[in-house]
Amino acid sequence: MGIVNTSLKIKNPSDLTKIYEGDFLVDTGAQYTVLPQAVWKKLDLHPQRRQKFSLADGSIVERLIGSAYVELQGTESVTPVVLGKKDDSFILGVVTLENLGFSINPFNRELYPAKLML
Repeated sequence: MGIVNTSLKIKNPSDLTKIYEGDFLVDTGAQYTVLPQAVWKKLDLHPQRRQKFSLADGSIVERLIGSAYVELQGTESVTPVVLGKKDDSFILGVVTLENLGFSINPFNRELYPAKLML
């Protein structure tokens, strides 16, 4: 599909004045959005549980999971996020995309509002 990046605004759901805005790699193979350690600590996010994940090479890693308030193209929602380690990448995962009601066009590599079903 190629590489797709987008700008996200991340906030602490308990204190909306704590904000991070930056570019994220859109990865439809990743379940959750990943925040590197410096970002989630700056936002004062707190872990709620631990989760194991499979990486592309088959290895298993364990990360903390928390919640964040996420804004994409003016649409906002609370979503689970991986509270990553120091060198983890900024990733926008599919759960966040779906929570916000977005899909990705693989031909022009753009995000667009999805046609949602009830």
